[in-house]
Amino acid sequence: MVLTTAHWIYGVITVLVILTMIFKKGVVLPTLLGTFIVASVYKGSIIGGFTSIFNANLIAAQELFNIFLIITFMVALLHSLRDIGADKQMIKPIQRFMTNGHLAYFIIIGVTFVISLFFWPTPAVPLICALLIPAAVKAGLPLMAGAVAIALAGQGMALSSDYVIQVAPNLSAMSAGIDLSLVADKGLILSLISGGVAILIAYLGFRKKMRKKNDPLIEEELTQLQGIDNENSEPIRFSEKFSKIFAIIVLLSMLAVMVYMVYTKASGGRMGGFEGGDGAAFIGGVAVILLSLATISYNKAKALDVISEHLTSGFVFAFKAMGPVIPIAGFFFLGSQDFSGGILSLGEQAAPAFLFDLVEAAQNLIPENIVLTAFGILIIGIITGLDGSGFSGLPLTGSLSGAFAANTAEASTLAAIGQMGSIWTGGGTLIAWSSLVAIAGLCGVSVMELVRKNFIPVMLGLIVSTIAALLLW
Repeated sequence: MVLTTAHWIYGVITVLVILTMIFKKGVVLPTLLGTFIVASVYKGSIIGGFTSIFNANLIAAQELFNIFLIITFMVALLHSLRDIGADKQMIKPIQRFMTNGHLAYFIIIGVTFVISLFFWPTPAVPLICALLIPAAVKAGLPLMAGAVAIALAGQGMALSSDYVIQVAPNLSAMSAGIDLSLVADKGLILSLISGGVAILIAYLGFRKKMRKKNDPLIEEELTQLQGIDNENSEPIRFSEKFSKIFAIIVLLSMLAVMVYMVYTKASGGRMGGFEGGDGAAFIGGVAVILLSLATISYNKAKALDVISEHLTSGFVFAFKAMGPVIPIAGFFFLGSQDFSGGILSLGEQAAPAFLFDLVEAAQNLIPENIVLTAFGILIIGIITGLDGSGFSGLPLTGSLSGAFAANTAEASTLAAIGQMGSIWTGGGTLIAWSSLVAIAGLCGVSVMELVRKNFIPVMLGLIVSTIAALLLW
């Protein structure tokens, strides 16, 4: 294996991308130009660089489009449920169980985690903040504690596993060149460990700050909440009975999907094993049917137009959330032998593996210590999360995991660890310019103070989960 000039340029640009993330800047421009430069040098042609930069983005878009679709359908479904008031009915029964601040904290965590698994936390946060936070504050939970609970359960624990929609494990596994189910399963376990530790530590910090129901600070915080504009404040346009019925149908449908997926997985493949792409397709198909029924129920005469509006809104959300990932993924796909041939239009020629070749060449300089490697991947994941996305760093952590690993099992463990670092950081718990802003705004708290409250619990959670990964696998 001979390292070419293109290999060294690829390595330098990868380091520059990491440094750009450290300085909290976007990495789309460096990856676009990096793809062009590497391809031009490797092919010895500027024309080849032009075609390669387009091919890299096209191939990345093709590989990731299933992710865009599932996000689109789930967000569109949530919008259709909002039309008929079913979103509020799904949450309403839970409010009566909030009898004190302690229960309210854990109820918010449980509800946020479950809803965020199916709808992603960002579109789910307005619903949770509008309906559960006021009830929790009345029960004695401080506003800041409610914001922390939503961030840790949704933007952290649910999003870092992404076990239902599987955007995150898909990116990690694809970049590492390994099976999706391995990363997804390990990611779920590590997210629960990270989340469990973070949630418990945060609770201990707020335990003595829980209020009694006659505390004057409760009215003060409720007044503060009343001034927040919320898209879920529209009145229900349907009868409460109809909204309840449809809410029950949606909940039972999602529960049935989850039970069936778990059952087929536990059956060892005898039932077809709805995992990975099949699992995402299954839940996406169910979401489309529920979306259609909700839209028809909302306005029979205009259903054909309304469903188009919801799907358009879903696509807009998906591209805003995932659009920047395409050029970043394209650059790191160029570093993988599985995709570089298509990007460089090499036909039957042997495709280069820029990133893997560099790691292999530096093998003698890298300590053969899985502990150092695991924490190194975690740190890289945390650094890549500084851009405030959480997903843009997954192609890098996944690629490095595949390059550093000695076998497939080790690669999946490292990829899951990198996924934890990237999403817990940039997905919305430690970065003030991420979607954490939405939680802070809807809860009426300072985003910088929210970051400070999250920092120690999240960091300890990530350290414990990384140690657990080394012990378990």
